[in-house]
Amino acid sequence: MLKSVNPARICWPLAFTLIALILAIVVVVIFLRVETWPARTAQQSTIELEKLGKDLRAAFIDIAHLQPRITINNRVYIEQTTPVTELVVLSRRIEVEHELLHTWVGSSKRVKLHGTFIAKAGFDLEQGLSIDIRPEEIVVQLPYAQVLGVEQEQVDVLAFENGLWNRISGQDLQTELSALPQLAWKRAAENGLPAEAQRTLQQQLKERIHMTQPLRLVFKGQGKAASPQ
Repeated sequence: MLKSVNPARICWPLAFTLIALILAIVVVVIFLRVETWPARTAQQSTIELEKLGKDLRAAFIDIAHLQPRITINNRVYIEQTTPVTELVVLSRRIEVEHELLHTWVGSSKRVKLHGTFIAKAGFDLEQGLSIDIRPEEIVVQLPYAQVLGVEQEQVDVLAFENGLWNRISGQDLQTELSALPQLAWKRAAENGLPAEAQRTLQQQLKERIHMTQPLRLVFKGQGKAASPQ
């Protein structure tokens, strides 16, 4: 009588072969994924940095109406367009007073003026603006902020007193009027308007751009408050 074939003797070698084949495929897939991981990671990182570069470009166009020079890992990504000369970040109302009191041979004249000005603080972009985007941080290089200008809003005459023979001249008035914007410029600088402009720009960039790495502003040159021409 013929003996029946045991199915287990046939299935087990086939099962071991399939398992070995599956394991080999898994090992190959894992190897390929590990081998190409640096390249895929670098590609994803570059794409993210380029997207961040576009966001920064849009932010500066929105804030300053200019396109700065942007580099990614020291490689030029966007060239700078012809920039505006100044970037005004904030404005403040400044009030000042100046008085002339002069006595000659017992006769006194007195002029007192009160001026209201709008002081503008920001950055002189003729000194350069550049952005370098790196995986670990974003570096924005620009000059120190300064008072860029003061605009006269109103001038009030608080006192206008002539002496009997010591009269107020046109030159006296011109001198007093020209002193007011210089005082407003100086007061704006002393009140910390340039430093506030630097903080404001950094805050505006952070609000407009969703970034994971820190934003660092590097100021070039010397911090100073320019005087009116």
